[in-house]
Amino acid sequence: MDGKGRYLDNIFIERLWRTMKYECVYLHAWETGSHARAGVRQWMEFYNHRRPHKALGGQPPAVIYSLQIETMQPDQQEQIRA
Repeated sequence: MDGKGRYLDNIFIERLWRTMKYECVYLHAWETGSHARAGVRQWMEFYNHRRPHKALGGQPPAVIYSLQIETMQPDQQEQIRA
């Protein structure tokens, strides 16, 4: 699965890391690792639950995900959990 030229596999996570670095990590000078962990955790919560995403029609990813889960059939939800 992970071979030469498989840039599409990593593009989404690379964009997330880039956004996190520029919007969170580079803007703070945390004293300890636990402060950094808490800061990144807060940013991830903001990114997933409150930040509007242009590609998602101005809604956060958590809203879109929960709407998709609600519209699925019960047997499809069981396949996701497995």
